[in-house]
Amino acid sequence: MGRNIAFLFPGQGSQFVGMGQDLVEQFPGVEHIFRETDQICGKSITSLSFEGPMSELTLTENCQPAVTAVSLACLSVLNESGVKPSVSAGHSVGECASMVSAGVVNESDALRVVHKRAMLMHREALANPGSMAAVIGLDMEGVQEIVAEAKNGGILDVANHNTAQQIVITGQKDPVARAVRLAKEKKAKAIPLKVSGAWHSGLMQGGVDEFRAFMKDIPFSPPRSDMMFNATAQCETDPERIKDIIANQLVSPVRWYDTMRKMLDDGVDTFVEVGPKKVLAGLLKKIASPDDTVNVFTVQDPKGLESVLEAIS
Repeated sequence: MGRNIAFLFPGQGSQFVGMGQDLVEQFPGVEHIFRETDQICGKSITSLSFEGPMSELTLTENCQPAVTAVSLACLSVLNESGVKPSVSAGHSVGECASMVSAGVVNESDALRVVHKRAMLMHREALANPGSMAAVIGLDMEGVQEIVAEAKNGGILDVANHNTAQQIVITGQKDPVARAVRLAKEKKAKAIPLKVSGAWHSGLMQGGVDEFRAFMKDIPFSPPRSDMMFNATAQCETDPERIKDIIANQLVSPVRWYDTMRKMLDDGVDTFVEVGPKKVLAGLLKKIASPDDTVNVFTVQDPKGLESVLEAIS
């Protein structure tokens, strides 16, 4: 059966204690990914992933490489089983694994990039405290109106456009609090998020140039298969332009809704979430219309892999 397959890679917030462990037990060939992650990070990300504690695993500098390692392990077993995507995308830090899927970077360099990214974001969050909130029940135009009104000279941005009416805002604490009040006045839900930084806001600006400089000597290649990027909701083929997009993603919104709609409109009919949990699968089910033909799978363990192989064989 011919299928147009997309691989989707989850971001921070998808972590759970025990992730990746049964994959390593059944597919020992992926163990090197975890060993290399530990070496690059200078600590046992593997132990945190397999055994916790959750409080340590959730820390940005641990969570981002841990989720990436698990996603890369899942990607590896999919590829070894002969399943390849026609297009890839990753949600926020998920772009690092997505670049491996598309052939932009190798596993080792993706892990180096994600480690640097996590450390920079952690540093900027400590230096520039902020907060985030999810607004549910307003479209993008409505949220942008609230952001413009609540900003009042401060830093307030859209972080994630996850579904048509699930949009995350980010920035300094006072503007975010004002925006939450305004959203509630418009009868929308506005839920403060438990995060350690104002991700994808101007408060991360101090890390952008350093991140771009770090990637200068890392070899990026033109994608072998399509990859759609968060900041643009478009594909890109030029390696230097890709480095710019990845660096600027720290302060750019994750245009996930636009990305998924573009894939659906382009005829992608099979979506595989590659990595821990099922967050992106859940978002996709809210984005897809009744007219869309959509098959959604998740691969975070051997059982998920088996389901995908049975479905597409």
